[in-house]
Amino acid sequence: MRIDRIETDRRSLMVAAGVAAATAAVASTPAVAAADAPTKTNLTPSQALARLMEANRRFVTDRRNPAAIGTAERLRLAKGQAPFAALVGCADSRVGPEHLFGAGLGELFIVRTAGNYVDDAGYGSLAYAVAALGVPLIVVLGHSRCGAVAAATELVTDNKQLPPALSRMVQPMLPAVVEARSSVKGDDLVDHAVHINVRHVVRQLRETKEPLIGNPLEQGQLMIVGAYYDLDTGAVDFFDRG
Repeated sequence: MRIDRIETDRRSLMVAAGVAAATAAVASTPAVAAADAPTKTNLTPSQALARLMEANRRFVTDRRNPAAIGTAERLRLAKGQAPFAALVGCADSRVGPEHLFGAGLGELFIVRTAGNYVDDAGYGSLAYAVAALGVPLIVVLGHSRCGAVAAATELVTDNKQLPPALSRMVQPMLPAVVEARSSVKGDDLVDHAVHINVRHVVRQLRETKEPLIGNPLEQGQLMIVGAYYDLDTGAVDFFDRG
């Protein structure tokens, strides 16, 4: 009987401990959920760019970036978003902007398409990021060995036939390839076309007549820059800063 009583008491203590732990967890949840919603960033365009550059330096040297991705941050962001930069990137699986720049949840507003070009939906998304969310910086990010630009290059240089869907996809990149071919040939052609393609997208955004982007640009509240990611080194070169 004594052994049974001891075992019963032990189980009772374990249950009590479990209940206490669960109660503490429940009690802490309202405090987490009560966190204030994020407010628009107060970073200037130059400060936002400097933040990206420093984070990429850490990425290149295998130093961990303190990205906020935990439960508390997730619950806070459920109430709203306040990214400090917008980014136009390629859909290539090797080019994940959050990783390259050590960004956590809610820090980057990202538009991704093969070849990092901006269609109507992408343009509207960027206008929303600037006007509604207050981002002070837009980055257009190309990368080495871009498959979309390589396909556009083959179409121009070899008249290679592509399936209709892919042919439509590379159309926006053809002007960059044609321009690149006038000054570069051989293995460097694709890489040169990637840089020119980025410059074309950046210029398109800088020269917009749409006031949601144009006005902040004129007032110095927004910066639009072009960048290039090297798959081998991990480094991002912000080569077109206007």
